[in-house]
Amino acid sequence: MRDVREWNTGLRRLAKRRREPVVVQTLRSAAAATIAYVIALRLSPEPAPLTAPLTALLVVQVTFYATLTNGIRRVNSVVAGVLVAIAFSVLVGLTWWSLALLIVASLAVGHLVRVDEYVAEVAISAMLVLGVTTVGFTAWARIVETLIGAVVGTACNLLLPPPVWVDEAGRSIEDLARRVRQLMLRMGEEAAGRTPWQQAAERLHEARRLDHDIVQVDAALRQAEDSLRLNPRVKEGLLHRVVLRTGLDTLEICTVVLRVLARSFTDLAKARGSEELFPPRVGATVEQLLSEIADAVVSFAVLVTTHLSENAESAEERLSAELRTAAGTRDRLAELLQEEVRKDWAHWQLLGAVLTETTRIIDELHTEHRARRLLEELDRVSRGQRAKLPRLAWLRDRLGVQEELWRNRAGFGERSR
Repeated sequence: MRDVREWNTGLRRLAKRRREPVVVQTLRSAAAATIAYVIALRLSPEPAPLTAPLTALLVVQVTFYATLTNGIRRVNSVVAGVLVAIAFSVLVGLTWWSLALLIVASLAVGHLVRVDEYVAEVAISAMLVLGVTTVGFTAWARIVETLIGAVVGTACNLLLPPPVWVDEAGRSIEDLARRVRQLMLRMGEEAAGRTPWQQAAERLHEARRLDHDIVQVDAALRQAEDSLRLNPRVKEGLLHRVVLRTGLDTLEICTVVLRVLARSFTDLAKARGSEELFPPRVGATVEQLLSEIADAVVSFAVLVTTHLSENAESAEERLSAELRTAAGTRDRLAELLQEEVRKDWAHWQLLGAVLTETTRIIDELHTEHRARRLLEELDRVSRGQRAKLPRLAWLRDRLGVQEELWRNRAGFGERSR
């Protein structure tokens, strides 16, 4: 019985993993290379036409959007590299000095055929093909194999669209929000007790290191955005892109403000010396406020990564409730800080900065602020599309795709006002 349960668990895990983008991309690449090889076996006179699957493998790595926008340059780079490799295989073969000449010639050809960012890929393709090419192979057979691989790879991108990387980007955004939350919780705990300035400075360094995390999340989001563009598997791709991008922008602003808050804590700890960072009542309120804001940050990340459904409505309601609670705690902290400033004017600027920075984070996470930024970004993207593709914009208007439709799909009805 136990073996049956373990077998079923393994099957469920396998079924879940088969939908992961990495698995899907691996299967697509293997399928494209295999199909190209089978076709090349029938059309090429060579007994092992490996150039066809190699070319298909290189081409199929492009996203659907890149296939239509950059695919020609990508295919040109592969074809140019293959042709250079064919010439070298016929003339000199593979030696250490011919490899050096091959790289130089490939990079020069890449600039001549204007493949832009794929210049290095000309040399890469040439080296890979030269490794599987021997003297005596006819040049026209290699050209046929290259064309077969390019056609199969492009057709695979059209008929079997690349995987969508939205879930991975969403997980990276949520991971960033949880790291921000952990830092806020630590800062809140230290605000309620005696905090040496060196310890407060360490929190400042942690806040600065969040910039590196944002760079990684931005890279994941760019990959997701490319996988959404012109992908027939995705509905409302523009809306998904804008929601994720504006969500990351908001979290980036929050991390910047958190870094400023950590700097205020550090300066206050230096000014206090051996004294407590805050009086007991103020410190406990600061700890509570940072804890509530930290929970709201995670709820915001969940909201922007949740698909447009009833789950999004419940996530928005939870975020709104947490922000209302944080705003109430912030108002109570303002009263306590006002009393503290009356007693001691020495550090009123730093105390006021703590209140200002926490208020800024609450405002950035507010649902009304999010709705306004989303609509502004949608308007900006719409204007850009109209400027680049006026005929497509005219057709969209004739079909009735207006801003109000975007507003309704995004869930920005009267409840967001």
